[in-house]
Amino acid sequence: MSRVVHPIEQESFRRLRDRLDTSGFPPLSRAVMERVIHSSADLGYASDLVLEERALERAHAALHDGAPVVVDVEMVAAGITRRATVCRLEDARSGPGLTRSAHAVRLAYEEVGPGALWVIGCAPTALEELLRLDVSPALVIGLPVGFVGAAESKAALRESGLPAVSNVSEKGGSAVAAAALNALLYHPTSKESP
Repeated sequence: MSRVVHPIEQESFRRLRDRLDTSGFPPLSRAVMERVIHSSADLGYASDLVLEERALERAHAALHDGAPVVVDVEMVAAGITRRATVCRLEDARSGPGLTRSAHAVRLAYEEVGPGALWVIGCAPTALEELLRLDVSPALVIGLPVGFVGAAESKAALRESGLPAVSNVSEKGGSAVAAAALNALLYHPTSKESP
């Protein structure tokens, strides 16, 4: 089913492209970058995001083939349209050396197993725990926000070699993490017309 784009969204993307030339980026990288910038009104993401087209291509295929989507918090889930998500934060408990967000990642992995798309937009500790597990993800969208651990957890994600979307700075958050996943959801497959 084709997505109907509201005129305000069309105008927003037109203005974004007037201010930033994204035409030289590969298709999925461009889609993710533009959707993240659109959700944040922050053109700085153009030089802050770390994207790899091949990883995005594989993730796009997995997503459209029905791979599960796991989120760290309900705010990320609320921003993802057209797709059910798994969030186990409500069931999670903190303990010595383990935050609720980290425990939620463990619980979610027990539920979905390998091959999921993980969308972390809030808790650096969720991303850190994900990196400790052998999750074999289709993609990790690691865009947690904050002054404590956010940039470091994203650097660790990039160093891990896992297929990922991340950024270098401390900025991020639920809205941009959801936007990155939505970009992959909205981008047409080879079976759909653009």
